[in-house]
Order: sequence, then C-alpha cells, then structure tokens
Amino acid sequence: MSQKVINDLVIKAAQGKPTPTVPVWFMRQAGRSLPEYRAVRKRGSILDTIKDPRLSAEITLQPVQRYGVDAAIVYSDIIVPVFAIGFGIEVVEGKGPVVPQPFRNDGDLARLRNLEPEIDTSYVLETIKILVEELQVPLIGFAGAPFTVASYLIEGGPSRSYIKTKSLMRSNPALWHKLMERLSRLAIASLESQIAAGASMYQLFDSWAGILSPSEYRVMVAPYSNAIFSALAEKNVPSVHFGVGTAGLLDQMAHSGASAVGVDDRVSLEEAHRLTQGKVALQGNLDPVNILIGHDIAIAESKKVLASSAKSVGYIFNLGHGVLPDSDPRILKSVADLVHDQGAAIRAAASQSQLGEQ
Repeated sequence: MSQKVINDLVIKAAQGKPTPTVPVWFMRQAGRSLPEYRAVRKRGSILDTIKDPRLSAEITLQPVQRYGVDAAIVYSDIIVPVFAIGFGIEVVEGKGPVVPQPFRNDGDLARLRNLEPEIDTSYVLETIKILVEELQVPLIGFAGAPFTVASYLIEGGPSRSYIKTKSLMRSNPALWHKLMERLSRLAIASLESQIAAGASMYQLFDSWAGILSPSEYRVMVAPYSNAIFSALAEKNVPSVHFGVGTAGLLDQMAHSGASAVGVDDRVSLEEAHRLTQGKVALQGNLDPVNILIGHDIAIAESKKVLASSAKSVGYIFNLGHGVLPDSDPRILKSVADLVHDQGAAIRAAASQSQLGEQ
C-alpha cells in the first residue's frame, strides 16, 4: 500500500527537488505540548497509548490539524520494536526508556529475537493504515538507529555520560558488533513494515551518536546505520538521518545513504551545507528553547534559520530537536505560518544560488 498525498512538499524537498516554498514539520509534534493530546492520552505508559491504533492515529493527526504542517509523523516510540519482542523495556513518565535488566553479555543477545511486525507491532501498522486514508500530507515512519537504541539497553535508561555504553564498545568490540547487527535487523524489519503499510518517508533517529568521535563513529556505528539505508534503498522513499551534536559527523551522515540529513541547533545550516558538500537535503534547525522564550524571539530566530537555508539543494524547516513539553502551540503555529509565508522567497534564492554555482 502506498500513501497518496496531495501536499508532497516534504517528499520533494527530502529528495533535493525544487519546491515552490519551504515545507515544515516539527519533531515530537505528535503529543507533547498539545492540550488536545493530554485530553485523550491514556493513563499509564505511552506504550499503552501506542497500542491503540485509533487513538494513535488521532494523536498523529492533531498537529497537522493544529499547525498546518506539511507532514505527519506516526505516533510511536523508538523503543517499540525492542519492547514488542520482549527484551524488557518500559517508558517511564518524566524519565524515558527504562530497562530493569540492562544488556551486559553474550547471553543477553538471546533477548533480541527477530521482529515479526505483523504479529509484534501490528498496532503500529494498523495506525499507519488508518492514517493513510485520512492524510493529505506525507506520513513519516521512523526507527531508532542501532547506537541510540543500544545506549538505552546498556545504560538501563537515559544517560549523560554513556559510560557503560562506551565501556562495552571499547572493552568487548566483538559483542558490540553482534548487538549492533541485531538492532540493525530490528530497525530494517520495522521500517520495511511501516513503508509497506503506507508510510511515504522515514527518519532514522540516531539521537545520541554525537557523543562519539568521528573515528569511533566511522568504525563502530556508521556501518550499521548505513546498512539500514542500504537495505531500504529499493523502497524508493525519501529518508532523513538525524542526530544531536553531530557537527563532526555530518560529512559521514551525508554518505550514509539517506536522502536528507537532520541538523541540530548547534551548527548553522550554512555550515551543515559546507560539511555535507551539498550532497543531501537538509532538515532543521530552530532551537526548540526559542519557542519557550516567546513569540517574538521564536519568529526572529526562525527568520535567521530560513535565511541560512538558502544554499540547501532541498530544505525542510524543523526544530533542532523535539518540541519541548511546555511549548506554546500558538507559537508553533506562528512559526509554521511564517515558514509558509516566507518560504517561496527562500527557495527562489536557493535556485539562484545553485544556478550561480553551475
């Protein structure tokens, strides 16, 4: 099943094709700050809500209806595949993923069986099928990249230092590579099923890869993220590779096989364009804190981001990371409106810049 979309701006931009204006969507736009989300969200773990396809579809639609963004991202979580196969992971409100028995040795590999999407994550696929019938903008599927998922499994939860993850990687590289290969297979199976169900684009979240040096990333992480993009290349859908603190990795991410690279707010889009040598489309990168500061700052900073995108071969406006829980939806709506209003001039400038470089 392929999704039929009327507004395909995000798809074209992610492929580096010309767009008449700048498309926009926000990471973590489904839920988080929306009062309508809090009104319908089930009590208990977010995983309980994700398991309800009709409710998940409703939550996915809410930001599209509220903000007028150019894409929806399915309401789910990067740990859903490892949760679904019974590894032993939960999402704790206010804390994030928690693993009571973290990954420690070869014996723990047995807890990472292959994903059978039609059985294990059928609720995600049903959510996507519902959304395909409702949406007129692209639906973005997603998965957690092997490194980021591994960090949760090894640390037992969110971390600032990633001591246990780095320790396993450096002290037992053979086990590390086995773990990464298992998690790659999980991501591929999950994304293949989401695309088959109707997702017309996907994003690989390698949120915490920026803690690594370029050389360590190149040997211990990049081969597995790249394998995911390679395995899905024949699906012929655009893809985004995203991480936080990845300025030193952007050149490698541009060669991962993704059609676009997500840029966080710690590096300008102009610098990202230079680092990626214009080989991929860019997505980003308004600091989400600007939404909390207030309307005027959010608008002023959004204009700066738009201006810095002018050299990008394809460009999608987004935040540098996800929507923060206390964000004012009215300000996010104003930012989306600004991007649509001023995006045509930005894309015209990009076309002139590219012509001038030819």
